[in-house]
Amino acid sequence: MPGRRIRARGGFSLIELLIVIAIILIIAAIAMPKLTSARMFAYEMAAIRTLVTLNTAQTQYFSTYGRYATSLAELGPPTGGQNPTAAAADLITTDLALGNKSGYKFTMVGSPQGYGVNAEPQVFNTTGKRSFFTDQSTVLRDHIGNEPATVNDPEIK
Repeated sequence: MPGRRIRARGGFSLIELLIVIAIILIIAAIAMPKLTSARMFAYEMAAIRTLVTLNTAQTQYFSTYGRYATSLAELGPPTGGQNPTAAAADLITTDLALGNKSGYKFTMVGSPQGYGVNAEPQVFNTTGKRSFFTDQSTVLRDHIGNEPATVNDPEIK
């Protein structure tokens, strides 16, 4: 028909859209493991920094009260806006005093002569694949695996 114009087709075909979506999914599949390992590394570094913070808090506690704190709660904030005491010295945040921070679970065993702190991933191989240990010597140690780190594990340099 000589009088009809062919109308230009606008937009993308279904095949073109499916190809673009497939390319995006392939790129995402390549990037996800790197993102997961980067996030795990960030959690591990945050745990190491938190152990340094706990060593500093213990040093401050010792200089104020003449002994080491025996629990994380003793380093934590007092309840009800009270002034800091040996039972709650207000040297660490509430979440850390409860034992959880940045994907790691922190436990402390202490006596007036010393202390030991463990940091273990809350979800092994997701928030971390290393556990950490420190004590009054302030040496940081790590253990690769699902078991807690101990004083016998290698020092982090």
